[in-house]
Amino acid sequence: MVSAAEQMAANTSWSALGKATDLRKRILFTIALLIVYRLGTYIPVPGIDGAELRQFMEDASQGIGGMLSMFTGGALGRMGIFALGIMPYISASIIVQLMTAMVPALEQLKKEGEQGRKKINQYTRYGTVGLATLQSYGLAMSLVSGGLVQPDLPTPFFVAACMITLVGGTMFLMWLGEQITARGVGNGISLIIFVGIIAEIPAALAQFFASGRSGAISPAVIVGVLLMVVAVIAFVVFMERSLRKIHIQYPRRQVGMKVYDGGSSHLPVKVNPAGVIPAIFASSLLLLPVTLSTFSGQNSGPVMSTILAYFGPGQPLYLVFFAGMIVFFAYFYTYNVAFKPDEVADNLKNQNGFVPGIRPGKRTAEYLEYVVSRILVLGSAYLAAVCLLPEILRSQFAIPFYFGGTSVLIVVSVVMDTIQQVQSHLLAHQYEGLIEKSQLSGKGRKRARRKGTARR
Repeated sequence: MVSAAEQMAANTSWSALGKATDLRKRILFTIALLIVYRLGTYIPVPGIDGAELRQFMEDASQGIGGMLSMFTGGALGRMGIFALGIMPYISASIIVQLMTAMVPALEQLKKEGEQGRKKINQYTRYGTVGLATLQSYGLAMSLVSGGLVQPDLPTPFFVAACMITLVGGTMFLMWLGEQITARGVGNGISLIIFVGIIAEIPAALAQFFASGRSGAISPAVIVGVLLMVVAVIAFVVFMERSLRKIHIQYPRRQVGMKVYDGGSSHLPVKVNPAGVIPAIFASSLLLLPVTLSTFSGQNSGPVMSTILAYFGPGQPLYLVFFAGMIVFFAYFYTYNVAFKPDEVADNLKNQNGFVPGIRPGKRTAEYLEYVVSRILVLGSAYLAAVCLLPEILRSQFAIPFYFGGTSVLIVVSVVMDTIQQVQSHLLAHQYEGLIEKSQLSGKGRKRARRKGTARR
């Protein structure tokens, strides 16, 4: 049964957007900061040889057009100050969340409320600085070995300048994301990734249609890919909205002399509780060696060459390992961060709620774990299928990376979440309007009563 809040949200009129002044300010603030982010992707790192970089990107654009370039909105291909993107912060957040689930001291810190949350956020920022420093050093050394640095520039000076610039760019992006989350609309980090993907789609489409005009791709393949994109988007929306509702029953309760009947509710469990985290983490781990080896050119060592020979994009072992990592992170992240059966069972027990036919406590936790495990079979298979589809198409038909996969998951999830937050703001504005009307009508009735009394 649909709740009253859901019915009201469904009936919310988008025409009220012009009257919601606070929401309009939030949207404009978000757009302004995202424009700042896009401008920063075109500011180059000092010391880069522009001519060599352009020639290199024309020759090796296929290797760079992977996950990391997608997350940076093309800044990695242009070696802008945001070349590392927001990935160090995302990786640090995932690592801190996983450690919070496994380290008792951090788990206790999480339960301390606002102060504990601030402390965990501080640890995440420290982790972001550490990861960004390591990645910037690896990228700077790869640029030096690849011959993409100005020849008259000393190597230590360039490495130091490159590291400071890239780490500073990542920290500035982290600050932008936090400002958007606090004072704008939607999740700032997700919106930064979303804008980076959307900004690169026109170039990918132009490249795709140019391949069709040159005869490299047949018109049937172009039409088939476009239909496939529409079908994948519809499938992702359907799966992201799919829920398994577990029935919850509440017993009768007595408050003073009154006895209230027991109610019933449901516990919603998403088919994909982990969201896009498994795909992001697996893709970034697999494509980081590819990116570093691409910049280093022919100077990669024998170990890196062996890894690329067996685990390069499109290789069978790469696809198998990619799918296995997505399934692993889907289960691991769900049980350690997204949905903890023990905590959910304890919360239900404290609220006097129970699953019909299941004893509260340990039995409920076992039942929830059993249900989530069965749901995750479908959820992890869905994630793996959506992420592997573009890899297979790219290797077989030279399809640009942005058609499908993790990019579609991120775009659909961010759009759905942002629309939901805008609806929440409109709903709050609608509530405020109803309260003001009720107060005005109440004052009007009181005045009418007073006038009637005075006439008598």
